[in-house]
Amino acid sequence: MKSTTSDVSAAAAPADAASIPKQDEQHMTTTEQQEIDEDLQEASEVFNSLFSTRRPKDGWAGLSSGLKSIGKGTAAGVASLIAQPIAGAHENGVKGFFGGLATGVASAVALPVTGVCVGAYQMSRGVANSVEAMNASKQGMMWDNEKREWIHYYLEKDKELVEKREAELKSGGGKTASGGNLAAADINEKKVKDREYYDLMGVSTNATAGEIKKAYYKEARKCHPDKCQDDPEAATKFQALGHAYQILSNEQTRASYDKNGKPDSNSADANLANEIDPLVFFAVMFGSHLVEPYIGELWIATTADTLMKDAMEQQQSMDMESMTEEDAAKFLASKSASSEEMTLKQRKREVKCALNLREKIILFMEAKDEDDIMAFKASIAQEASKIVSTSFGATFLVAIGFTLEVEAEEYIGVQTSALGMGAMNARFRRTRKSTANNWKIMGAGINAATTGRKAMKEVEAVQKQMEEKKAMTVAGEEQDGKDNAMDEEKAKMAAQKLEETIPALLELAWAINNRDISRTLKGACKKLFSDAEVTIETRIRRAEAVYLLGSEFYTIGKECGGEKYDVKDTKDIKARAEVAVMTTMAKAQGQEVTEDDTEDMIRRAKDMQQGRDDAEAAAANEKAASTDENMT
Repeated sequence: MKSTTSDVSAAAAPADAASIPKQDEQHMTTTEQQEIDEDLQEASEVFNSLFSTRRPKDGWAGLSSGLKSIGKGTAAGVASLIAQPIAGAHENGVKGFFGGLATGVASAVALPVTGVCVGAYQMSRGVANSVEAMNASKQGMMWDNEKREWIHYYLEKDKELVEKREAELKSGGGKTASGGNLAAADINEKKVKDREYYDLMGVSTNATAGEIKKAYYKEARKCHPDKCQDDPEAATKFQALGHAYQILSNEQTRASYDKNGKPDSNSADANLANEIDPLVFFAVMFGSHLVEPYIGELWIATTADTLMKDAMEQQQSMDMESMTEEDAAKFLASKSASSEEMTLKQRKREVKCALNLREKIILFMEAKDEDDIMAFKASIAQEASKIVSTSFGATFLVAIGFTLEVEAEEYIGVQTSALGMGAMNARFRRTRKSTANNWKIMGAGINAATTGRKAMKEVEAVQKQMEEKKAMTVAGEEQDGKDNAMDEEKAKMAAQKLEETIPALLELAWAINNRDISRTLKGACKKLFSDAEVTIETRIRRAEAVYLLGSEFYTIGKECGGEKYDVKDTKDIKARAEVAVMTTMAKAQGQEVTEDDTEDMIRRAKDMQQGRDDAEAAAANEKAASTDENMT
């Protein structure tokens, strides 16, 4: 038996030894295959980033995609022809230069040729998809840019999806402090420096914005001065609750409170400045509260809001070393989600505007005879008259009215004419307007930059002169009253130079607002007219109502000079800016400020400014008259 076992072991040993190289070879083959797959994946990503290969919507999209591919291929070829010899020379001298030159020449030929081939392919795909695009448009379907396919769109479902995704982003995908998860949330509550405001509201430090808002209304009813007249401290409690809500309902101020706690009394002014809400500021500055149902929050306001948040996040990132690993991970995750949040915010804005438009045209949709339609037109005219009475109302009416009219006209043309030819005029008008506005943005941007640079140079020159005089005073040379008066005069002149830049900056802001309003309403109308919850006939009727709405707005706005907007009244701008700052600070402290209050404050600010200007003019005239008498 021993010899048998020994023979078996001896026979088995070479077999095991032989199997080891085979396993290594198999492992190496698997590793090499993975590396090849990774290289192919990387090459595919580079190719797709260089050339436009996504499925085109129709012939026009295919043409655009094809031209982009040709342009990118040509540009990449030229860049390679220049860069490759330089890189080669840097690595291997003269030999590397000629090697890089050969590679560059090959790339300069191959990349443009590839771009032309891809471009031709994209154009042919677009042409092939044109029939499907026309049929899908006739059926009221919407093109999904992410999925690259035609879909049936549902407005209410989109609203639910937006709200759901927004809640997920705000909660970070985790559990909230409500419902059955309350105990778990309390155990894992976010650590904050001070929780007085949370306790005052009766919420967890993990509470979402919706939960904080709900808690505020619940607690406010308990201590409202009108309902608690027997409680002498009700007003104080109500004000404190309002201030707590203002802090916790704003992401920036809440983050600052969580990190630093309540502000010291010595730094109250600085913290009030931090509590300024850009959304409120620009709503007051441009008087957009009456048109907010149509356009939502202006892009310029949300961008300013985002910049302030980014600045605060940058400050927080400086303190990441003191954070726990969990807190640092949450902070980095929030930064990576910011772009998605901006996209979601614009999507939510368009959905909200679409829903508001649907609400605005109910009277037309339910009209049974001509009298009902006339009543609908009368309601539009009444609303337009109210909007045009505000400072920038006519400009808003023109921007909103034109876009609504064009989008409705295009949809009706697509649905009611052969091959959608009836939409050509609307598309031409929109393209012409868009091109003109783009040129206006460019011109306004150049003007704002030039004016601002000139003003800053003049202000810096005045500051330099005043600093030199200050240095001379410190050195022992005394200034007389005449020099002090001259310094005050120079300071006023510097301030005046800065004020002169305001019209140029505001003109640029309005050009940007026009494009923003056009883009937002285009998306809102598309959602309203593509809503598969109703029939094609109902959607056409919606478009007819929106066309009447836009036409009335545009006509009234144009009659009141909204199409030829020109910023000249710097006093009005200054007054609005001052009141906008005061309003944001007041709201930051929990005070209620209505739109009528802000307009009244603006009127009073303008009157006060006019009084100051008249007094200064009278004093200057008196001084000039006195000088003339002395000379005579």
